[in-house]
Amino acid sequence: MKQKIAILIPCYNEALTISKVIKDYKDALLDADIYVYDNNSSDGTDKLAKKAGAIVRYECRQGKGNVIRSMFRDIEADCYLMIDGDDTYSAKDAQKMCNLVLDGKADMVVGDRLSGAYFQENKRPFHNFGNKLVRSAINKLFHNDIKDIMTGYRAFSRDFVKGFPVLSKGFEIETEMTIHAVDKNFKIVEIPIEYRDRPEGSVSKLNTYRDGFKVLRTIAVLFEEYKPAIFFNTIAIIFLALSLILGIPVLSEFFRTHLVPRFPTLIVSAIFLVMSLLFYITGIILQVIVKKHKQLYELYLNSLHK
Repeated sequence: MKQKIAILIPCYNEALTISKVIKDYKDALLDADIYVYDNNSSDGTDKLAKKAGAIVRYECRQGKGNVIRSMFRDIEADCYLMIDGDDTYSAKDAQKMCNLVLDGKADMVVGDRLSGAYFQENKRPFHNFGNKLVRSAINKLFHNDIKDIMTGYRAFSRDFVKGFPVLSKGFEIETEMTIHAVDKNFKIVEIPIEYRDRPEGSVSKLNTYRDGFKVLRTIAVLFEEYKPAIFFNTIAIIFLALSLILGIPVLSEFFRTHLVPRFPTLIVSAIFLVMSLLFYITGIILQVIVKKHKQLYELYLNSLHK
């Protein structure tokens, strides 16, 4: 049976480029279904997408993460190709990315912009800095070497799509996808892609500071959820260190003089010690829960093939 490819285009006010994007990907993947999910556009993006031949649906909850959640839930396919509607990604890479998924060589193919001309093409220096910062943080925290964490050009297997619990509402979604794939040991393949900056008149919907803060917050939250032992043990060590710094001088003076002249300090030290123990135990308990969750997740993925 022929394998089905679905092209997913989340859109918000991309009237300037959406028709060209649909045409380019129609030519690149002749048998693929192209879905445009309009996210409250006010510039007629949906009408232009319909005219260009896409299947248009609507998501009223604002934010890219909300759109992706609906796409992943609603659409059935063997391979899902996610792109942006701003004409920054070349369609010539599409077939190669999809083939890696359809041949079983990858569960997520990451279109790597950063190894190419991204930093020359992208005229927003703080976006470039943010990409480097997020890449460094995730690779260090999750022990990987993924080159482009926040690219919007990806191909997915059905296993990944149907098992991915989308939590993010906005542009943090790519970060969440990457961390989920790494944590659940999905097969990840990166390929360099051609990137070009938005055409003149097209405006990015990503706010460097607001969305950048959300991405960093997402990394912290997911690190706590996926690696609770390390997260809470780190906090436990900090409290233990504070307890020792405050308590050792007081105890040393007590053993020397048999007096406790700084009793409040000793109490605070004892509180920090108790908090350290609580955080340590919390990390152990949550790590056991995460391990059980991974086992249940594997059973769920196996059920998709029955």
